[in-house]
Amino acid sequence: MTTKESRVAILGHLGVYPMVRLALSGRRILAYLAIRGEPVARGVASEELWPDLPDHVGRANLRRALWKLPRGWVSTSADELVLEAETDFAHAHCVAGRALNGERLSFDEIGLLSNDILPGWHEEWILPAYEAFHLLRVQALEAACRTLAACGDLSLATQAGTAALAAEPLRESAAEALIDAHLAQRNRYEAVQCFRSLAHRLKVELGVTPDPALARRLERIALKSHHRA
Repeated sequence: MTTKESRVAILGHLGVYPMVRLALSGRRILAYLAIRGEPVARGVASEELWPDLPDHVGRANLRRALWKLPRGWVSTSADELVLEAETDFAHAHCVAGRALNGERLSFDEIGLLSNDILPGWHEEWILPAYEAFHLLRVQALEAACRTLAACGDLSLATQAGTAALAAEPLRESAAEALIDAHLAQRNRYEAVQCFRSLAHRLKVELGVTPDPALARRLERIALKSHHRA
């Protein structure tokens, strides 16, 4: 089986394409290897997937899980496990890197970065990758918002900014990027509402106020809109 024929998705949900019936143990192995993104020694895999069990039990569980997997999804090289499929996780890292380098993203690429790794999964081997990717995608979406706004792609800029703020509602820099995109579209109402929502969340969650410079800027816009009304 070539990697181009198979794909494992872990952003937003777990999916395998083409679709196959998988036991829970098989789903965990495919998700684990997709997150790792490189060959993994059997001993490391069994220890991380079954951390609370003795080594020999974890290795036995791994052997059974691999035996139940449909052929072609995982191969072995020496004592290492290799995922024989492409992953949306690897693609998302490439997209995030492009955004951070100032490149424009498409609507589909913004959508790809709008999802976290396997929401609802709480196993220890997921958490470090989850936290790292969450930060990466928020930074990339914020950067994309600013780049797209500067290029005049304002609709896409607001999509990227909205996704960044949805992921981190207390992130002032993301709110500012989205506000700038709204103002570039002359959507002052949306800009003011975004600021007010941010101010409310900051007060409730942290007991602080937004950056004074941003606050003064939005207050002037709100006052002008009020006088014109």
